[in-house]
Amino acid sequence: MPVQPSNDTRPAATGRPAYSQSLPCEAESAIRARRLVRAACTAWGLADLAEAGALIVSELVANAVAHSGSRCLRVTVSRPGPRRVRVAVIDKSRTYPVRRTPSAEDENGRGLAIVEAISARWGTDGLPWGKRVWAELRTPHEEK
Repeated sequence: MPVQPSNDTRPAATGRPAYSQSLPCEAESAIRARRLVRAACTAWGLADLAEAGALIVSELVANAVAHSGSRCLRVTVSRPGPRRVRVAVIDKSRTYPVRRTPSAEDENGRGLAIVEAISARWGTDGLPWGKRVWAELRTPHEEK
């Protein structure tokens, strides 16, 4: 049975296919964020990107929870091209994330390295009231 978005999920008015959902800025929100990414990928016939997208959104939500100080965050999943998916987490912090190189003993600090390793590209967009951290996935048949 395909995963369906929850009732509070809505299509974005961006002119291209997208879904977004506002969530509390807490670790448990990663579950709903993963569900949203999987549902969007499946709806678009891009189920092969769903698990990588779910991992990426988990890491981005974890970063927002740990570092933003925000009460809520917004997850967006968009389709900028026929074989591409962009996953983003928006929060109210203006502090940009920094990819670290943790030592073998460090318990944290690997999230953005994971995002970088499995995405085609990732970045941060400054917003007047915060930031959007995003990562893009492409199917193997998508030209760069």
